[in-house]
Amino acid sequence: MVKERSEILQLQIGKNGLTDGVIAQIKRVFENEKIMKISILKSACRDKAEAKQMCDKILGALGKNFTYRLIGYVATFIKFRRNVQA
Repeated sequence: MVKERSEILQLQIGKNGLTDGVIAQIKRVFENEKIMKISILKSACRDKAEAKQMCDKILGALGKNFTYRLIGYVATFIKFRRNVQA
């Protein structure tokens, strides 16, 4: 579920966890946006280490032009302006 609130899009990951559909939706959002907040509900993971693993998995699917910051169970993903060179 994507919500627009003060120009930053928000998405929630629920009890089904991180599925291919969720990753596809995140990729579609980043075609037009540069920042997004993802809330990981407690039913999706047991602890913060598992939430970090989910964020790393999302980051791997998005590519090198992205970074994230995890505070509690809310991750903020940011797209870099320029392409990152290897």
